Amino acid sequence: MKGLSGPKLLVVHPSSNKSPGGAGSPGAVLGARRRVCAAVFLACFACVSLATTLLSGGAGTRGRAGASGRASAAFAGARRVGAGGVPAARRRGRVRGCRGTCSTRCGARRANLLVFGLGGETPLWRALNHGGRTVFLDENQYYVSHLEGRHPGLEAYDVAYTTTVREFPDLLDAARTARAAECRPVQNLLFSDCRLAINDLPNQLYDVSWDVILVDGPRGYTASSPGRMSAIFTAGVLARTRAGEGATTDVLVHDYEREVERACSREFLCEENRVAETSTRSLAHFVVRGGSAVRRDAFCSGAAAAAAAH
Repeated sequence: MKGLSGPKLLVVHPSSNKSPGGAGSPGAVLGARRRVCAAVFLACFACVSLATTLLSGGAGTRGRAGASGRASAAFAGARRVGAGGVPAARRRGRVRGCRGTCSTRCGARRANLLVFGLGGETPLWRALNHGGRTVFLDENQYYVSHLEGRHPGLEAYDVAYTTTVREFPDLLDAARTARAAECRPVQNLLFSDCRLAINDLPNQLYDVSWDVILVDGPRGYTASSPGRMSAIFTAGVLARTRAGEGATTDVLVHDYEREVERACSREFLCEENRVAETSTRSLAHFVVRGGSAVRRDAFCSGAAAAAAAH
């Protein structure tokens, strides 16, 4: 009846033809085998990946442990030659001498204090120059990082010294020969060709007018360790290159009783500048004058230079 417009019902009859992929058909068995093979492959791949990760992690851990061990050894070495490697009596004498000079120069105004060497007295030097600028230089980069972490605001830089104590006689002879040339007393250390010059510091440090320079590093206890020849030479040049008429720099040299410290101080800081009243056997105090009137071809006067050479 063409006029009917009510709901219609669609009835679907199942086909009498069975699909060839039934449960027991060859196609179903083949598909199951493929799924098992894929699962086994993925499991093997996961095991190999896990083993590779574990082996790589172990190697990385061993590498990090080795680097950490080297850093710890270097740090321990720095601690041994720092405050702990100096007898208590000598430390007290050094502190008394430096405290007197720093109190005079640093206490009345904002002073610039440069210290070669880090150690147990590092917080004291900063405290004596409260309100001023105190900069530390040390040959051990791990020790620098350690103290920077312990003392926020500490300004310290590591120095790569290229000389050793065993080279001291040859270096001193070469500097004497070239004291009117590349090892002259007034120069821009950034461009110096003198082997004793330290020219790898941050550039802005060479423009500072240093009021007090304390040479208490690098270590110089063995023939292969960095000596203080470069530190003393650089201190002498920084003091003489200081601008301002009549400007003076107090230079303190610790371990003055040792041959390297005594000979280099007499050569580059000069006996004529040593203050006997504030010097001790192990701590020498020099007042070095800067300005335009400073001699540019020799560190010391004729008589002082002759005495230093012998």
